[in-house]
Amino acid sequence: MAERNGREAWPPELSERMREVDRLRRSGRYASALALIRQLAEEHPRQVRVLSELGQTLGIWGGVPVEALGWYERVLELAPGHLATRLHRALSLARLGRHPEALADFDALIAAGARKALVLHMKRAESLEALGRHEEAERDWTLALEEDPGNPWLLQQRATARTRLGRLEDAVKDLTAALAPREGEDVDPELLRERGALRARLGDVDGARADFEAGLAALREGDPPGLLDALRQGLKDCASG
Repeated sequence: MAERNGREAWPPELSERMREVDRLRRSGRYASALALIRQLAEEHPRQVRVLSELGQTLGIWGGVPVEALGWYERVLELAPGHLATRLHRALSLARLGRHPEALADFDALIAAGARKALVLHMKRAESLEALGRHEEAERDWTLALEEDPGNPWLLQQRATARTRLGRLEDAVKDLTAALAPREGEDVDPELLRERGALRARLGDVDGARADFEAGLAALREGDPPGLLDALRQGLKDCASG
């Protein structure tokens, strides 16, 4: 079969079988999906899409990223420019705590102009944080926010990074921005707890007290008991301060 850029031409009859793999995975029939994709990989050992999907079946649906890595390596040997597989390898490496290797892949993907810039910056930030590289992590949270401006979760993550860097006022601004879209709706008491703690550290006792009181009022069924305790302790500290 003819090759192009290290890849074999795609046999049309494979398309329906690959769709069946996806149907099996999404319907929760993991064992059947894995058996079928393994069979296809044996029949087509140089089809990078098949090998990559075998890795994804193991790593995502099977929760065994260490087994997925071997298949991603095979794909990248055949087609070093297969960016989707490089992304999945980076994610698997990060899940396994192999953050320096994951960062190398994230860096390569960003340099190549890969799609999913939001995911790349988020995941690179998480690996950087795991390695204690908080200034670089803060940069990536900022880049992620450029892709999704105003996202409350991203603002919360950047606030955490800025707190670690001692940039408490900037962290308060991020948490305030994260809370702003929810005014008049269900407010996240965890964000209020975080902002209250930062305000207390900055000497803004009234602001901290207001956040802890609002957080207690906003508690929802299912919120962790530790959050209730933290809000109550915050109020107690404000009163004693």
